[in-house]
Amino acid sequence: MTSEPTTVDTPLKKLVGEKTAKALASHLDLHTAGDLIYHFPRRYDERGEHTDIRSLDVGEQVTVLAQVQRTAVRPMRQRRGNLLEVTVGDGSGGVLTLTFFGNQAWRERELRPGRWGLFAGKVTEFRGKRQLNGPEYVLLGEGGDGEAAANEEVEEFAGALIPVYPAAAAVPTWVIARCVRVVLDTFTPPEDPLPATVRASRNLVGIGAALREIHRPSSKEELYRARRRLKWDEAFAVQLTLVQRKHRAAAWPAQARPAKPGGLLDAFDARLPYELTPGQQAVGREIAADLATAHPMHRLLQGEVGSGKTVVALRAMLQVVDAGGQAALLAPTEVLAAQHFRGMLDLLGPLARAGELGAADDATRVELVTGSLGAAARRRALAEVAEGRAGIVLGTHALLYEGVDFHDLGLVVVDEQHRFGVEQRDALRAKADQPPHVLVMTATPIPRTVAMTVYGDLEVSTLSQLPQGRSPIASHVVPAAEKPAFLDRAWRRLREEVAAGHQAYVVCPRIGDGPSSEEEAPREDDNGRRPPLAVTEVAPLLAEGPLHGLRIGVLHGRLPADEKDAVMRSFAAGDLDVLVATTVVEVGVNVPNATVMIVLDADRFGVSQLHQLRGRVGRGSAAGLCLLVTEAVEGSSARERLDAVASTTDGFKLAELDLEQRREGDVLGATQSGRRSHLRLLSLLRDADLIRDARAEAITLVEEDSELARHPALAASVAALVDEERAEYLEKG
Repeated sequence: MTSEPTTVDTPLKKLVGEKTAKALASHLDLHTAGDLIYHFPRRYDERGEHTDIRSLDVGEQVTVLAQVQRTAVRPMRQRRGNLLEVTVGDGSGGVLTLTFFGNQAWRERELRPGRWGLFAGKVTEFRGKRQLNGPEYVLLGEGGDGEAAANEEVEEFAGALIPVYPAAAAVPTWVIARCVRVVLDTFTPPEDPLPATVRASRNLVGIGAALREIHRPSSKEELYRARRRLKWDEAFAVQLTLVQRKHRAAAWPAQARPAKPGGLLDAFDARLPYELTPGQQAVGREIAADLATAHPMHRLLQGEVGSGKTVVALRAMLQVVDAGGQAALLAPTEVLAAQHFRGMLDLLGPLARAGELGAADDATRVELVTGSLGAAARRRALAEVAEGRAGIVLGTHALLYEGVDFHDLGLVVVDEQHRFGVEQRDALRAKADQPPHVLVMTATPIPRTVAMTVYGDLEVSTLSQLPQGRSPIASHVVPAAEKPAFLDRAWRRLREEVAAGHQAYVVCPRIGDGPSSEEEAPREDDNGRRPPLAVTEVAPLLAEGPLHGLRIGVLHGRLPADEKDAVMRSFAAGDLDVLVATTVVEVGVNVPNATVMIVLDADRFGVSQLHQLRGRVGRGSAAGLCLLVTEAVEGSSARERLDAVASTTDGFKLAELDLEQRREGDVLGATQSGRRSHLRLLSLLRDADLIRDARAEAITLVEEDSELARHPALAASVAALVDEERAEYLEKG
């Protein structure tokens, strides 16, 4: 359509026509030649090889390379006309049924046995068979009558490697491939942003060759080289951003908060009823050294559920209080904030009762600030915080509001950081006169490459030992659909634990009765699955059925705060036998007497979430039991995921599994920033060596030229790949 050179900024409507450009924009957010060129194939099918149809999941939008095996026409039952059923296979025993409604004799002639094609659609299930209803398809020319070979699109699949693109129902992969070919015909690649020295030392191909070969590979070797170069660009952009920000942060001023011999921290250590683990002691020394410097600490503390992160954080807070400052802990839920508050008051005893009878000489005060505080209690708490009498302040998002002012905020502790957005963490930091020290905690173990990539500007400390007295947790999958008797046994097992004097959790994915921010699973399912089970529906059924006679409480995010607190207190006090809850119990809830957890619709939860949830049991001297109830069938990816969770309590192994099953972009915070992921090829799991090398090059380059002034093309490329919003996300960790 145009003979002018095409650049990354050329609008697609100039190249592929108004209608196609509109479809690419509305369905795939592709507007320019650059957007399309950087819309890389998801995979490559190879003639003679097959897509494994058996691995397809119901609900997936797929494109499969398959061969027509047989066709059958039968009349439809409910309405006039015929139904064409086409069975296709991939050569490995996997078969898929394609269904076409209406009288389509021409399609039956076209889809004759022996023909190979690409078939795109959404996987559904009917009577135990996987199928695609009315799929889009393109047949690959094999001589025959030449009708499909005449299609322009088939030229795209003339090579041995057939690119399969992330597509939409309205824009199948072969339409994208045709558009890419049109763009490449006149495309002028941008100036190569990578310094020539880096390209040479790392043996990387030029950007122009990489962009051509990734779409139209001339061989597997050239495709590998193209992918390696483009992965490098992604890794290098992220690492340069992180190294630059770490470099800048090192120059920020902060008030040093050195340890004070004979102060609150020493008094606290003396009254601790147990000995700190060697890991807690080592991490404590790292944090103490950070706090004593005149630059802000920015440290990530990760540790398995129950590894004692809270005590480490409290010791850091006491060091800051000893040095005349205040420390604030931001918790994701009121339940967790209130539990931290009670736990810290118990641990500190007279050290937290400044101004009260029986207080220690150098005591401070601990205040809780949540949205549900009454007006009088709120005024009193805010005055304690503003005047500096409260050295330790705990709270939820309410800490971020206007009117919450600190006397001298020296340390911000963020608990379960993944539950907070960038703006929330930043709002709390902004309440200090100069940058406070920041300690970010997570109980979701983070694989090394994720720590290097997502938290590359933080120092990372890891607690891997569990304190003495923690009990093992056994986990089992309960296949409710295949073996209903196993579910009956699960409820009997729960009753046995209660009879032995213990307590139990029953977790559901949904609250019920309307939408909620806690709910991630959809109310209705396109693939015929029932809606996820809900707390408000399950609790009465259990009370009338298998758990009849037990004391059952209900906990979810839509309850008023005082009611939530009352339920949690009752459960902690042993006044309830069973707590039916949503994931509001996922983090931090500590009831040592709870020994069993039954997770209903467990396949609706993520791997890390399940690992967090089961960490709520086995917190005392009695062993813990976690039962993962599911209707997912054996062999499905959902079932394999649950089997993996049941097979190990190693959070780091599970974190890697979780990473394998999520889009890499989610890891980089695309979900938090609301933007499309810019991490298209790089795998944080499989490309660990490349990420490490990119970080080493980034450190060298930033030390020589911190703002990349001598490399303007590279600076522009980094800005495009890691936009400012994402850069801030990375910085705030």
